[in-house]
Amino acid sequence: MCIEVRPLNRARVLSRTQAGLSLIELVMFIVIVGIGVAGILTVFNLTTQKSADPQVRKQMLAAAEALLEEVEFKPFTYCDPDDANAATAASSAGCADSANNESSPLGPEASDTTRALYDNVSDYHGLSLATVSDINGAAAINGYSATLSVTQQQLEAGIPLQASLRITVTVTHGSDSLSLSGYRLRYAPNSLP
Repeated sequence: MCIEVRPLNRARVLSRTQAGLSLIELVMFIVIVGIGVAGILTVFNLTTQKSADPQVRKQMLAAAEALLEEVEFKPFTYCDPDDANAATAASSAGCADSANNESSPLGPEASDTTRALYDNVSDYHGLSLATVSDINGAAAINGYSATLSVTQQQLEAGIPLQASLRITVTVTHGSDSLSLSGYRLRYAPNSLP
């Protein structure tokens, strides 16, 4: 009798032990992939929600810069620019109208009823705009409001307190706000437009 010995078929033995995935392995794979996808979607959602913020910030910055520039270009004289002695006064004592000089409280004079009539840096103190607008009152950007503050600031020893002003513009849109400050020095106290 002859016994035939056949070699073992390795492929057949291996295929039985590695036939596929078990149900537990498949469920674990689905859970891990689901957690990863949920994390990625959360990041995309936050990115989408915040993507408009740079545009809002740029508009707030543009509005603040425009208002600050408007204020800084106004005269900063010893007397109100409407004063008869504004071009020649050597100090606030030389003003014809003692009620409207550098020692007067900051803010607009009684005759400056609209922003278009503001003729001095200090007139802008306390200005509040419900809607950011140009100097004539035409709405420039809806949904944005602004407040302005002008305060005397001692910048350096030896410079009189009245010779320097700090201008702060705060622009608000919803719950976001942006403040921009600038300084104005009285380098030409008799310069009028």
